[in-house]
Amino acid sequence: MDEINKTEIVLIPKTVNLNNLKNFRPIILCTVIYKIIAKVVANRLQNVLDDCIDDAQSAFVPRRLISDNVLLAYEILHSFKNKRSRRRGFMALKLDMSKAYDRVEWPFLKGMMSKMGFAELFIDSILRCINSVHYSILINGEEGLDFKAMRELRQGDLLSPYLFLFCGEGLLALMKLASQERNICGAKVCRSSPTITHLMFADDCILYEEVTNRGINAIKDILMEYEVCSGQCVNFEKSTAFFSSNVIDRDKDLACQVLKVRCSTDPVKLFGASK
Repeated sequence: MDEINKTEIVLIPKTVNLNNLKNFRPIILCTVIYKIIAKVVANRLQNVLDDCIDDAQSAFVPRRLISDNVLLAYEILHSFKNKRSRRRGFMALKLDMSKAYDRVEWPFLKGMMSKMGFAELFIDSILRCINSVHYSILINGEEGLDFKAMRELRQGDLLSPYLFLFCGEGLLALMKLASQERNICGAKVCRSSPTITHLMFADDCILYEEVTNRGINAIKDILMEYEVCSGQCVNFEKSTAFFSSNVIDRDKDLACQVLKVRCSTDPVKLFGASK
């Protein structure tokens, strides 16, 4: 398996000023045999994703469209703009996960798949695909020394998008638990509509909550717990909060200060915050 899982990394510049490794995007070159194995396993996963992945996740799941979540998000943000009553103010917290695939902890992934009911033999086979890999970096066409990773999902691996969905289920489980315990209340488009607490777009997500001290601190605690368990890290520089029209500036500043995010006044830019 070691030779099959030999992987070469090519660094592609993302910016003109290349003074830091963050300015490069790593491209993974896997062997053809491994791609065949990964494709077979990915096809098996596709058959069960619709049953085990929450409806709030629409990316990479067969028979679901990511545009559905986008339309729903815009409807909620439109209702935020039209709120005039000062009784209850709401916020939409757009989160960007820093190096999302690179920070996935393998024990966390194994635990999530086990909780979902996957067979231990199948889980071990998938973990073998991701933890047996050894890398080498191509620099000016020359291959460097081999090394192994202790965590992460490979960019370009056919399994990675599906496995990241399982990691996202950890955050959704925390949001659901907080909602059941009434620590968060989410938001509604209108009185008769269902409550929405979260929507996910691949490695980005939007959390909805009432602008209160309890709600803000509950969201903060959820994010901290998710980071500790999964290894994920919120990129606060690219994360943004959008507030309903009835939220006063003082409450906006307090929420942004507690959550360490930027305030946005344009709902369209909320989706472009990570670009």
